[in-house]
Amino acid sequence: MNRIVQLDGDHDEIFSGEIAQRIPYHRMNGKQYCLPAITLFQPEEAGAIQAASESVDRIYRKVLRFAQQYLPDEFLVQQLGLHPALLSAARMQVPCHGVSRQDWIINEHGMKCIENNTDTPTGIPETAYLAEHLIHTYTSFTAASIGMRKEIQSAFGQLIRHYAEQGLSGPIVFSSYGWHLEDRTNTEYLMQAVNELGYETLYVPLEELEIVPGDGLYAGGQRIAVLYRLYPLEYLIHDTDEEQGNMPIGEALIQLVVEGKLGLINPAQSIITQSKGFMALIWSLYARRDQTEEFVGFTLFDGTDIADIDRYLLPTYYEAAPFVQAGTPYVAKGYWGREGKGTSLYDGEGQFKQAEWGHEEADVLEVQDYYDNQPKIYQHMFPMQEAHVETEEGSFDGYLLTGAYVIGGCYAGLLPRIGGKITGDMAYYCPAAITYTTQGGSRRE
Repeated sequence: MNRIVQLDGDHDEIFSGEIAQRIPYHRMNGKQYCLPAITLFQPEEAGAIQAASESVDRIYRKVLRFAQQYLPDEFLVQQLGLHPALLSAARMQVPCHGVSRQDWIINEHGMKCIENNTDTPTGIPETAYLAEHLIHTYTSFTAASIGMRKEIQSAFGQLIRHYAEQGLSGPIVFSSYGWHLEDRTNTEYLMQAVNELGYETLYVPLEELEIVPGDGLYAGGQRIAVLYRLYPLEYLIHDTDEEQGNMPIGEALIQLVVEGKLGLINPAQSIITQSKGFMALIWSLYARRDQTEEFVGFTLFDGTDIADIDRYLLPTYYEAAPFVQAGTPYVAKGYWGREGKGTSLYDGEGQFKQAEWGHEEADVLEVQDYYDNQPKIYQHMFPMQEAHVETEEGSFDGYLLTGAYVIGGCYAGLLPRIGGKITGDMAYYCPAAITYTTQGGSRRE
């Protein structure tokens, strides 16, 4: 099956009007981001991704609770890379993450989840809105993300009710850097979805939030009960206020969470599963499951978990030695790598092949220094599926990475991206469609 199908129309014709207003970053980093094309999935394939992503989410949540309850602070700091000031907040058990997105490689040998963004995933408006609009307008196929907005509302409603039970009621503020177009658009999409539930919501740029240590978080003098922040916790915890003598405002905000004066979405527990060290933890618990049961006195993984880990996850370790000794190609990833940055590929002899540092050439050395100084995990290399697409710059032969959103524990949609062997911030977005057709859909030939 040819996965990629071009739509009838050029970029400027298709991404205009309302689409351009709602997805203003359809061009990004100086080139196309959204392609006038779709990525096709067979119905049974889409069903398999749904089942697999929910199974992996279940395993992640199970190991998260294990880590929160049984692993010592030293392990969370040393093996997962958590900042010590995040520990108390990260141990607070909250029903779900909010929005999370797994990244999957699908090929003729099966499908493997290579990582999971549980802290600040983006790609939300293009998956929840743009894909359905394009597929309904230009094809007779079915969009793979039809229910995403409802799942967002369900998960956010669950979290808001949880915080209300803790005494946190009042306005729900949605925040990101105001100048960052992609992040702001993602944040405002979520805000609008939650506002439809009847909650009081408002958007406040990160730079306009006011933290009063020991008291609360404020926006324009109004106290904030719940904060959705599209801003990574591994950045936030280091933030200081230069105007107040470099006061550690990041730590002050997290302390508000610990004291029950602020609810976070995604919650602080998401930093545990965001760490790529968490993937090595899952594999270690799986490989040593008999020892784990002896240590804690109960069975962590049941038969279904064991089968799903073996089927969907990849061998992942805190050192490269197992792969070097076996002559197996592997991937090295920084714990806090994002958009492929800090990811390196190695062959079966342990020789470096390539790395990803992002598109900002002027900042390469700074980016490389940041990620090289992080602890790393080492993961078995699973071959990516090749994909050919037409772009404004000509034909592009790349590789498909399929993002699967799991929101509040439920599958919600797909984010296909086509890039290099390491999917970076220059990858193309190509909306996901399922090949069964809809009676009401239109198709332009």
